[in-house]
Amino acid sequence: MPAADRMRVMRARRAAQGLREIRLVVPDAGSALVKLETQRQVARLDAACEQDAMDFIEAVSVFGDDAAG
Repeated sequence: MPAADRMRVMRARRAAQGLREIRLVVPDAGSALVKLETQRQVARLDAACEQDAMDFIEAVSVFGDDAAG
């Protein structure tokens, strides 16, 4: 059975289960262009604002053995 037919059957099976295929496009972390853009954006961050965000994340997060309860 050709690949296109197998995909059609798989999509039909998933649709019958109430599932739908989606496609995500994400930045390629290995790309030189993406790395340069990331560096540019990081350089523009406000250190005090970022520290406030990190403090909040740490305050509401559970790490290590604390997760057990």
